[in-house]
This record gives sequence, C-alpha cells and structure tokens, in this order.
Amino acid sequence: MLSLFSLAHADAAAAPAGPSMVGQLIMLGGFVLIFWLLIWRPQNKRSKQHKNLLAGLSKGDEVVTTGGIVGKVTNVTDEFLTLQVADNMELNFQKASVAAALPKGTIKAIK
Repeated sequence: MLSLFSLAHADAAAAPAGPSMVGQLIMLGGFVLIFWLLIWRPQNKRSKQHKNLLAGLSKGDEVVTTGGIVGKVTNVTDEFLTLQVADNMELNFQKASVAAALPKGTIKAIK
C-alpha cells in the first residue's frame, strides 16, 4: 500500500512555472513608467508653475488665495505679501497661500 501511495504522488503534474525574471523586470519597469507619467510628472509641472507664479508676484497684481480671498497685492517681501481686499482693509498672507493670479480688472468686474 505504501508503494502505491508514493507512485500516485510521483505521477502528479508539475506546477506551472511563474513568469521569468526578465518578465518580472519588464512588468516592474512598466509600473514605474505609468506611475511617473500619471503622478510624478504632472505634480512636478504644477509645482514649477506655482513657484514661477510666486516669483513673479509684484505690486498691483490681482490674486486669489487658497482660502478664496481675492485681493490686490500692495506689498511683497520674501515670505509674505499684503493684499488689499477692500477699501482701507489690508491683510498679510504667506506667499505660498496664493493659488492663482487673476487678469487685471477682475476685482472691479466682480464688485
């Protein structure tokens, strides 16, 4: 009986082999490429555009902050800027809080 049991295990089909090492490396490279195209590249592009926006801010520009406050730049320093949000009302913000620059005359158009 013992010999029949060992013969039965000997006849079992071999398990199919997985993908080769080269195939696995190609798949890994494909995932890295997709990750780079969908996440890293667009994020770097947005980051570069935001840095250029902050570097180009000057007195008289109209901007909107990340909090949604619209104002006109009255003073710019290295880290902070002052926005005139209403007559006789100025607020200080960090430069990084600026979300976008608006075209000239936008503030007058929305009042």
